[in-house]
Amino acid sequence: MRFTDLSATESTEGRKEAKADIEQLSRSWDWHVRRKAAWCPDAPAAVLETLSRDPNQWVREAVAGNERTPAAALARLAEDSSGYVRAAVALNRRATSEILASLAEDEMVDYDSTLQKNRYLVKESVAKSPNVGPETLASLACDSDEHVRAAAAGNPLLSPESMGRMVRDVFWEVRNNIAKNPSTPEELLLRLSGDQIMDVRATIAKNPRTPPAALAALAGDRSWEIKEALAGNASLDGSILAELAGHWSWMVRAAVAGNPNTPAGTLKLLADDPDQSVQKAARSRLR
Repeated sequence: MRFTDLSATESTEGRKEAKADIEQLSRSWDWHVRRKAAWCPDAPAAVLETLSRDPNQWVREAVAGNERTPAAALARLAEDSSGYVRAAVALNRRATSEILASLAEDEMVDYDSTLQKNRYLVKESVAKSPNVGPETLASLACDSDEHVRAAAAGNPLLSPESMGRMVRDVFWEVRNNIAKNPSTPEELLLRLSGDQIMDVRATIAKNPRTPPAALAALAGDRSWEIKEALAGNASLDGSILAELAGHWSWMVRAAVAGNPNTPAGTLKLLADDPDQSVQKAARSRLR
């Protein structure tokens, strides 16, 4: 039986065979194979317990990320010598708030060659967790590292008080994640609609929760990229869409044609647009 077939077995006999196969894979001399067994969603608790003590850190990392891993093993892996394993524990949806509070103080860093700087992988993972406690999250939202703060900014559990402070953060990704956060209050979305960074304004323009007043203000933005993002917002008023249908950029007009709120009259005009992409998008909506 191939490994990819293990989780697809439905019969009782098949499940027994799958379990036996996973146990056999977990004893392989090749750590890549043992890692696959550790990732398997059907891996028995006893196998995961054994693999949680594997000498190879990448096998232990896979166990740390498996939601079937026993609580005791997960707690032990939270103190693993490898930061990658500890980060995987923090990302595990079964990690408790107590484990996460402990990991929130983890100073493990990994070099990000793209950004050319060290990243606090464990702290960032904790900040993203749906199980992180309010005090722990509030602390991470004030962290000295900008990427830890950005991770906290995107967590729906973040308090309005922390969000109100973070909309003034010097790092644009923090503000951008507040703009994406489904729990951000409307008054903060309104404030971010005037952000100096175009990417933040574009995120606000795309957000269906953005207040109508902010959307109307963004319709007058000088950047066509903002107007393109705005034209794709399903909450945008039809009158604004009709106005954007006359924009010089075909990408803005195409976004208008694809918006479910665009009036039929506007779609008929766009169906005869000089640009073929706009025509196609409008005509497909008129069928």
